[in-house]
Amino acid sequence: MSIKIPIYKPFLKGNEKKYVNECLDSTWISSKGKFIQIFEESFANFLGVKYCSTVCNGTLALHLALLSLGISEDDEVIVPTLTYIASVNSIVYTGAKPIFVDSLEDTWQINPEEIRKKITKKTKAIMVVHLYGHPCEMDSIIKIAKENNIFVIEDCAEAIASKYKDKYVGTFGDISAFSFFGNKTITTGEGGMIATNDKTLYDRAVHFKGQGLAKYREYWHDVIGYNYRMTNICAAIGLAQLEQIDKIVYKKRQIAEWYKELLKPTKYIFHAELENVYHSYWMCSILVDDYKKRDELRKHLLKNGVETRPVFYPVHTMPMYSKKFERHIVAENISYRGINLPSYPDLTYDEVKYICDIILNFENNKKSTEPL
Repeated sequence: MSIKIPIYKPFLKGNEKKYVNECLDSTWISSKGKFIQIFEESFANFLGVKYCSTVCNGTLALHLALLSLGISEDDEVIVPTLTYIASVNSIVYTGAKPIFVDSLEDTWQINPEEIRKKITKKTKAIMVVHLYGHPCEMDSIIKIAKENNIFVIEDCAEAIASKYKDKYVGTFGDISAFSFFGNKTITTGEGGMIATNDKTLYDRAVHFKGQGLAKYREYWHDVIGYNYRMTNICAAIGLAQLEQIDKIVYKKRQIAEWYKELLKPTKYIFHAELENVYHSYWMCSILVDDYKKRDELRKHLLKNGVETRPVFYPVHTMPMYSKKFERHIVAENISYRGINLPSYPDLTYDEVKYICDIILNFENNKKSTEPL
């Protein structure tokens, strides 16, 4: 039987079926039901924040966060160019302008000094993205934000359970957004969450996500709102997933250690955690030593049954965002050399060794064909 190792698959080994069946039996399957509140309160307790509100996906969690802060036309929001497209699109949804910033070479995260250079009179917020599960340099970013009286939004879609100086990401800024898509550390299938310690921001988010329904008048809408609500079924799955989060993250960190050890004979750079952070390793990622090898290696892995992904393309290079020429050299270099390897919690040591053996085989074959 041929080997097939996907890039990701969810870890559904807890109370997911039990809680979903409870939703079906109760007939509460839409955006009302007990699991919504339980999941929100449990997630807030997990993070150590005062307020959480569920939404139907992570992109809309970002949009809701921006709306709650009042970000709109003529505003500028600083954002890393090395991120998933949703981070930037959510800014554009509000009418605001994304201002791209380069990455740090060692962590791949947004460069605080580049943030400082891009601040103008129109800057209203910094959106930090904890890329692939490694936290950003939050002390420097919060300091810059306070000095310039601007908001901080944390995109934690890929960083559930990551920590900066023993504190969970998503608890540093004014408001944060999480994703529970099927390939995230914990999943609801499709889903997201906003988190904040600010009661006003929380109330605004709840108001906007529920069609702008007035709080004390039935079927009266006093703002243009959105239908961004999560279903009770999704929340039930999310609660079951949250109950297992420590186990899931432990497994993912173990897998990362296996990769790091087994890839030592190569010149490839593993995306490892720096001091004072706790990397949740949503994705285990490597940089090849020569960008020309990247696609060849991916083809070689796929031929042997191993699915991979390229690291995100910098958003400033995409057609709708490239009308003004920009260079962000570090982000571009990481993107052209980067590969995401299989990273799901069920991955075994033998499977990781198989993947690494294929990579070593590729390297040895490349060396044997190089001219003397």
